[in-house]
Amino acid sequence: MPTIQALAGGNLPNQAQLSNAQTGNGASTNIVDRGAVTERPALLKVTTTVGATPTCTYAIEGSADGTNWFAVAYADSATPETVSVATFAITTATTAYKILRPGHPWRYLRITYSANTNVTNTADLYAF
Repeated sequence: MPTIQALAGGNLPNQAQLSNAQTGNGASTNIVDRGAVTERPALLKVTTTVGATPTCTYAIEGSADGTNWFAVAYADSATPETVSVATFAITTATTAYKILRPGHPWRYLRITYSANTNVTNTADLYAF
């Protein structure tokens, strides 16, 4: 899977696409490299289109080295001060925004899709 840069700094935000109309289970098509800047937040946008009886579970995962992955702390845009590292599910056609907290030691980011039934995912990361 390719690694795409979305380096913080310069003209903000920098954007990279993790998935484009991806279906099925597994890691996102791309991994995003935000560079060595960890003191800034990032915004994850997940857009879904759905078929009959849709559901998909999402794990936001980070890595310092691109090999070893762990859950990334995020907050939902509706509750920006409530932090979670848990997986979440989407069961409708929607656009969901997740705020990725600053100060956490991940350089690389991916999403792992599981229990996907009739959901097509497009995901973008905006690095600030």
